[in-house]
Amino acid sequence: MALALSGCGQAQPAAEAAPKSVGDYFPVKLGGQTVQLQFAVTGAEMQRGLMERRDLKPEQGMIFVYPRAQSLSFWMRNTPTPLDIGFFTADGELREIYPLHPFDETPVPSRRKDLQFAVELNQGWFQANQVKPGDKLDLAAVAAALKARGFPPRAFGLPH
Repeated sequence: MALALSGCGQAQPAAEAAPKSVGDYFPVKLGGQTVQLQFAVTGAEMQRGLMERRDLKPEQGMIFVYPRAQSLSFWMRNTPTPLDIGFFTADGELREIYPLHPFDETPVPSRRKDLQFAVELNQGWFQANQVKPGDKLDLAAVAAALKARGFPPRAFGLPH
């Protein structure tokens, strides 16, 4: 006969939740739409990006978060899914949008040198959702997601 014992009277300390990973999606408002974004923050995550992915749903994508504003350049090495990329300034304003074609290793550079965020979504998403330059990225949601991933938002110039 097995006996199950449970203790009471002593509270166990609550386990701290582990930080979310690059595989987790976070809701972020982009223009007037909400998308589900994975956050690429480390160099390894950025290098991997959406390589070999064929499973993006219509409202899913990835955001690349840089610690400071700079010029950006992307390519599609080992990436089979046609994408669009939107480049955003540090204040969250969409400035440039470009199509990215499957497996095309030709770099797609930004024109501007003051960009801090890049969002990749399925090709045609920006046009279909009428999200255009001048529209804003919800930086409060970006900061909350960074915090959930274990990164201090202030390291990216964002309030916590």
